[in-house]
Order: sequence, then C-alpha cells, then structure tokens
Amino acid sequence: MVRTIDEILDDARARLDRVDPERAHTESQDGALLVDIRPAAQRAAEGEVPGALIVERNVLEWRLDPASDARLPQATGHDLRVIVFCSEGYTSSLAAASLHDLGLTRATDIVGGFQAWRAAGLPATGHPPA
Repeated sequence: MVRTIDEILDDARARLDRVDPERAHTESQDGALLVDIRPAAQRAAEGEVPGALIVERNVLEWRLDPASDARLPQATGHDLRVIVFCSEGYTSSLAAASLHDLGLTRATDIVGGFQAWRAAGLPATGHPPA
C-alpha cells in the first residue's frame, strides 16, 4: 500500500493530543520534558528554547526509550510526558508518533513548532530571522 507523506502525517497527528506553545511552556514548567529535535544548524539560525533537551531526530528513539542502553537519564519510564518540537511542527508530529510506538503514549508535539513558540513571545535565545 502506497501512502503520501500527508496521509502519514495525518495518521500520526490523529494519535496525538497536540499542544499550542503556551500549553507546552506551562507543562514544561510543571515537569514535562521539552525536547528540541532540530539539527544544530537550524538551532543556530533560528534560536533555542532555554531548558529544552536537545536530542536530534536521528537518535530520538534510542535516547528516550526507557529500555534502551543508549537512553538519557531523563528517560525515566513510559509514563514520561514528552513534548517534542521542530521548526514548524511537521517532523515533530512524526517523531512523537514514533515515541508512541515505543510505549511513550503521553508524548506529543507543539503545533507550529519553534516558529510558533517564538511568535507567541515565549522564552527563546537568538534573534528571529529578518
């Protein structure tokens, strides 16, 4: 069966309780793990969210799977609330759905990604692109 990326993205998002930037910020202050999956060059160009855990997309599952030998100390269990973000909220939806496949069913992503976070006036380093 052949599917388009739009269909795959729709399926991924149907599994998530996506959050807006303000809710993500509030939840991160209440203990949710905020995870930035953007590559280094993108973070350098766009800025960063202070306190966000940086886990680039290519190693995300290994770092957050509580059963992985390569997990980070923050990967404390399957009930962990993880809020993933990318630049605009597309790749992060696919990543959060992948975390669901690992049993991290409280994982989600930020609608609009880092761009929406910055537009909401939430804490960020760097300067917005001109």
